[in-house]
Amino acid sequence: MKENRVRIQELNKENWYECCQLKLSTEQLPFIEPNSISIAQSKFETTLKPFAIYFDSMVVGFLMFNTVPEELDGHWVYRIMVDESHQGRGIGKAATDLMLIEMKESLDVNRIVVGYHPDNLGAHHLYRSLGFVDHGDRFGREMAVIKEM
Repeated sequence: MKENRVRIQELNKENWYECCQLKLSTEQLPFIEPNSISIAQSKFETTLKPFAIYFDSMVVGFLMFNTVPEELDGHWVYRIMVDESHQGRGIGKAATDLMLIEMKESLDVNRIVVGYHPDNLGAHHLYRSLGFVDHGDRFGREMAVIKEM
């Protein structure tokens, strides 16, 4: 039922500031850049595509992926976050599913890659539940997991 209430929308002048106001829990802060940094990054790295995550009519999260393949011959997901007050409700998983569909339909991707810190257990559980597989690829402090589409 939550899936019907979750949607993603490309970042625009109506939702970018709300995305900048979203907060992570204290334990998540070391694992992800602020959304404002990601939004700025997307203005300079123009292949990055940022989205707001909505639950009903409220902006509750942010995600961003690359529209061109990179390392491991895959399209990389750069950010997925849900505001701390909306976590644990299935919103992140529903939004990630929508993102995977968007990437497959708009880019015809075959491989999607996500990097995350090994201590980020929430990310680990999310990506594993969505079929991402750890093949042992590491990039600095991050591990990379892959989903074949």
